[in-house]
Amino acid sequence: MCSICGMIDWEDKDNIGSEMVAKMGKALIHRGPDQQEIYTNWHVAFEHNRLAIIDIDNGLQPMKRIYNGKMYVMVYNGEIYNVPELRRIIENHGIILQTRCDTEVVLYMYILFKEQCASYLNGIFAFAVWDESENHVYLARDRFGVKPLFYTKVGTTFLFASEIKGLLAHPKVKRVLGREGLWQLLYMSPTTINGKSVLKDIDEIPMGYYGIYNKEGWKMKSYWHLEAKVFNETEDEAIDTTKSLLKDAIERQLVSDVPLATLLSGGLDSSIITSVAARKYAEEGKKLTTYSFEYEDNRKYFQSTLFQPQSDDEFAFALSQVLGTKHEILTIDIATLVGLLEDATYARDLPGMADIDSSLLYYCKQIKNKHTVVLSGECADEIFGGYPWFYRKEMLENGFFPWIHDAHERAGLFRFSASKLKEGYAYTKAIYLKSVAQCPVLESDSESMKQSRIATWLSVNYFMNSLLERKDRMSMASGVEVRVPFADHRILEYVYNVPWEIKFKGQTEKALLRMAMADYLPEYYLKRKKSPYPKTHNPVYEQFVFEKLNRVLNNPSSRLHEIVSRDKLKNLLEKQNVTWFGQLMSKPQLMAWMLQLEYWLDRYQISIEL
Repeated sequence: MCSICGMIDWEDKDNIGSEMVAKMGKALIHRGPDQQEIYTNWHVAFEHNRLAIIDIDNGLQPMKRIYNGKMYVMVYNGEIYNVPELRRIIENHGIILQTRCDTEVVLYMYILFKEQCASYLNGIFAFAVWDESENHVYLARDRFGVKPLFYTKVGTTFLFASEIKGLLAHPKVKRVLGREGLWQLLYMSPTTINGKSVLKDIDEIPMGYYGIYNKEGWKMKSYWHLEAKVFNETEDEAIDTTKSLLKDAIERQLVSDVPLATLLSGGLDSSIITSVAARKYAEEGKKLTTYSFEYEDNRKYFQSTLFQPQSDDEFAFALSQVLGTKHEILTIDIATLVGLLEDATYARDLPGMADIDSSLLYYCKQIKNKHTVVLSGECADEIFGGYPWFYRKEMLENGFFPWIHDAHERAGLFRFSASKLKEGYAYTKAIYLKSVAQCPVLESDSESMKQSRIATWLSVNYFMNSLLERKDRMSMASGVEVRVPFADHRILEYVYNVPWEIKFKGQTEKALLRMAMADYLPEYYLKRKKSPYPKTHNPVYEQFVFEKLNRVLNNPSSRLHEIVSRDKLKNLLEKQNVTWFGQLMSKPQLMAWMLQLEYWLDRYQISIEL
């Protein structure tokens, strides 16, 4: 993986230069510590930081190629998993490829297929191509938005970067939290609107889109749409197809020229990935390494809930023995967990998911000591129906994003009039309703099928997008590439149309996934109830963040005082339990999120404009 950034200006060449684009790239160097290079011409400047994974010696970027006398230059961040098929397409056009890396493959796919090139790619990617003959820059992002790509315009200069901090390195980019961004933070965070950042005038190429910037301006277009189709197969056929797609997706993502491991929680999703990977490694005479995560004293304080009925630690190591992997348990202490809240905010460029972010940042830094690439189980729940809102009527019909337990509780902590808060809720609810209206459905869908489609649609476009953002930022801040085999568009396209009665057979979440992969896991693990990414249950964590937040609130110069009601916040914190987001975000995480908000406003020098 890597970082990319660039500048384009058709009117004033003095705005384009290696010094400024190098400054932007320096802000992103954590994503690509191995190699850094720059390309400039009269109108365009590209910078690339490389984390070398495949064909380490020959994949240097920006990559240039001349085809039929025309020059093309590309900066690319990602990993393509159907490279063998794409190489054959390219070679059938008489082109002799000079490297084994997917960078050259992506560049030639653009050269041959121009705007439609992204639709051929199976993988995670964000890239930009300077097309000299067309006199434009083409930018594209993968179907699920696994790899980020932000952009803005200052004067006549168009800027793009893998992370917002790359754009903010330019002195003319403003750091303004406008009204729409604030409403996202209050009512939707850590999810955001697809294609938007919370900062004013900074946008993100939506997942599944490409854009072209030329002298006429900036235009974007979708190259991929999820479609609702009639399902004509039997249950057995659905099981066989799902198994084939999953096995293929996982095995394709095991290709690497650097050490690779898997994240193994002992839950269904990571266990499936690890089992397929371990078998493949065994066939090649290799032993797979696996990692699981734990918190200091979690076993002592763990309490079962609807969302997290079992702790992971008793499952992961035992399964590693069954699968024959070399397993390592990474444990974080509470002081480190709290201490990394600010670093996690900087990595994400945003207040995120509190200790869920800071712990992952720590774990990735530990993994980097031995491995550069890991496979993770994200996205299975969103695609196969693993969350309670897929089947709990009260969550499906609450009129708002179903993972937001109380849309008003957090927003009510802020110092805004009732009319402004009403405006904020109306704004975010309109986004929800618009999204539901856009969900692909069929007139012939049963009520349960329609509801499952809506739950999938919302989960993929918002909840999953947030989890993928977290995983990308925390891992790339540590120089680690995380691959997500379930985020293969072929899997979603197929499973989206399988009847809910099959996906939820026996009133069991992810029943189709369990049936499809029955040959890969012992029954005990195959039937295990969903358990999400772990959080700390240690009361010392709540004590630490409470003390830190109190110090912030007692500091008259704190940025929180500009927007947060101290009295309302203290009243809320006196409550025994507060669950404001998803499965894991309760009172300790709300306090930590407030700390992250303070860090963000202060460190990024955010101005608030209402």
